[in-house]
Amino acid sequence: MKVERVDDFAAVGETVWDRLLERSAFASPFLSWAWQTAWFAAFGGARRLQLLGVRDGAGELVGLLSLYEHAPGLFRLVGGGAVSDYLDLTAASGREEEAWAALLQSRSATGHVWELESIRSESPTATIVPALAPAYGLRAERLVTERCPVLDLAATWDTYLASLGGKQRHELLRKIRRLERERPRAAAVAHATPEAVEAHLSEFFRLHRGSRTGKARFMDEAMERFFRIAIGALTARGAARLWMLEEGGYALATFVCLEWPGHVGLYNSGFDVSQAALSPGIVLLGHVIRDAIDRGARRFDFLRGDEPYKLALGGRPEALYEIRVGR
Repeated sequence: MKVERVDDFAAVGETVWDRLLERSAFASPFLSWAWQTAWFAAFGGARRLQLLGVRDGAGELVGLLSLYEHAPGLFRLVGGGAVSDYLDLTAASGREEEAWAALLQSRSATGHVWELESIRSESPTATIVPALAPAYGLRAERLVTERCPVLDLAATWDTYLASLGGKQRHELLRKIRRLERERPRAAAVAHATPEAVEAHLSEFFRLHRGSRTGKARFMDEAMERFFRIAIGALTARGAARLWMLEEGGYALATFVCLEWPGHVGLYNSGFDVSQAALSPGIVLLGHVIRDAIDRGARRFDFLRGDEPYKLALGGRPEALYEIRVGR
């Protein structure tokens, strides 16, 4: 195995990058060319980019680790800072261990520290890196930083409802029926083309900023620019949708959902606080889960944060790790 270091996305190329992602076991949009390049353009600043490619004896790219220098000698994964829910090594399925072995061997000669954040508990990285690190004179410390509830989807909406506890099922159906009764013209709409998403993103930003304390600080001008670029690019690739619960052209609630093979992820949200009594966010979420089931998705991912409503709708919390690799 050979490790190549480059400091420019163009040196890898979009086609090569996303082709490797397609061959991985978990083709998260957060690891896509569109997301990674948009993140670094928005938040990388003057920081040094370090892309580590792993090639086998035949010259085939089997692994790619995307890092930037956060501080002298300290490298973090591109996409971090509570913007990307899942980050990791991108590797051809089944070749994660040999790719990590080559990377850790190269890391042992540099003296740098790697902080690998937002690693899923199901990722091979979570077990491979701590197990392999000592062989290269390194220590890998793993700690749980957050949790992401996930829902393994049933084959039908009725089966999903039956899987919920009696109280949770009653509350979900009660909220859906109440909104239908009091807002009979309200409908859930999925915007899935770049043109439609661009036309409605301003409404998303308005509801997002107004729905909870702290969201307005998060969604500053730089973050809004990043969202417009990244979500637009993913929508063009069929990997994002903007959902809205609309009534007469007015949005009561909105979600940005990301999609990857077999998965639908709830990335970000907003709702009209003046309509909170009608629970428009929960009602819209019910429509989104039902749509995911109808389209044959295997898993609905609530992504970062184990808020009670996610657990009430069947989410099972899974750990997110940070793995620090150093001497």
